[in-house]
Amino acid sequence: MDMLPQQLEDGKIAYLPVPGGALYNTAIALGRLGEETGFFSGLSTDMFGQELISHLEDSGVSTAYCARSPNPTTLAFVTLKEGIAKYSFLDENSAIRMLSTEAIPDLSGGVQTFHFGAISLISEPCGSTFEELMRRMSRIAVISLDPNIRPGFITNESAYRNRLRRMIAMSDIIKVSEEDLDWMEPGRRFGQVAHNWIEGGASVVTLTMGSEGSRSITRSEDVIVPATPVKVVDTVGAGDTYNAGFLSSLRASGVLSKQGLKELDKYTLRAAVEYGSKIAGYTVKQAGANPPWKRDLMDN
Repeated sequence: MDMLPQQLEDGKIAYLPVPGGALYNTAIALGRLGEETGFFSGLSTDMFGQELISHLEDSGVSTAYCARSPNPTTLAFVTLKEGIAKYSFLDENSAIRMLSTEAIPDLSGGVQTFHFGAISLISEPCGSTFEELMRRMSRIAVISLDPNIRPGFITNESAYRNRLRRMIAMSDIIKVSEEDLDWMEPGRRFGQVAHNWIEGGASVVTLTMGSEGSRSITRSEDVIVPATPVKVVDTVGAGDTYNAGFLSSLRASGVLSKQGLKELDKYTLRAAVEYGSKIAGYTVKQAGANPPWKRDLMDN
C-alpha cells in the first residue's frame, strides 16, 4: 500500500493508504486497458491485502495465482517534492517478501508475456522466487523487465547487481528511468548500454526521461518521443503505467512475441512509445497510481 501524504486543516500531515506497488500498478493499468491480465505475488489476508485484492478484481485483473498469507502487507510511505515521489518501505516479514519458490504456480500454458521488476527483486526469498519464475518462462514467453531501482531498500548491493545482470540477459523488453540507468551503469550513455543489452539478447530497450519524453532502441531503430506537457499532481505509478501502455500497444500491433519483437519496425515502435507516454501522462495528473480506463483515453 502506498501511504500518500495529506495535509490536514491544522497543517499536520496524515497518510492515506492507496493500493499500489510497481508491478501491481502495471497489472491494474493493463486490466483497465482491456488486456487479459493476471497478477502473481504474495498478498496478505490483512485488511490492506483484502483491499489490494478487491482493487485488482475491480480493474479486471485475475487474482487466481495470488499467494495469500497472514504476513503483513508492505507499506510504502511517500514523500513528495514538487510532485516527485520518494519512498520509504516497511517490508519486514511481509507477504510479498516471504514468497518462496514453492508458491510458483504452473503458468506455462497460454501466457504470452511476463513483466518483472521493482523491490520484489531485492529481498529474499522473493527475489530468488521471481528470478526462478523468469528462468522457467524465458524460453517460451516474452519477458519484460523494469528494474525500478530503490537504492534505499537495497541491503546487499553486489547480490542485487548480479541478479539484475542475470535477469537482463533473460529479458526481451527492458525499460529503465534515468535514475535507474545512473545507478546501474554510472557514467555510461544510454545508447551504449542499450546496444550492449541487445547484444546480450534483448530486443527493445527504453529510457524514460520524465518531462523530456522517452527513447526506445532496437538493433536497427532508435526512436525519441517528446513528452506531452501536463499538469503533474504526482509521479506515483508513472513508469509502471508507461509499461502497461507500451505492452498493450505491442500486443495490439501483433508483435508481442519473441520473433515479432526482433522484427519491430520504426512505426510500430513509435506507436508503442507514444501510447506508453499517453498512459503515463494521464496517471501523473491523478493523485497516486490511478491509471486510466480505456474509455478515459477516448475523452482526451
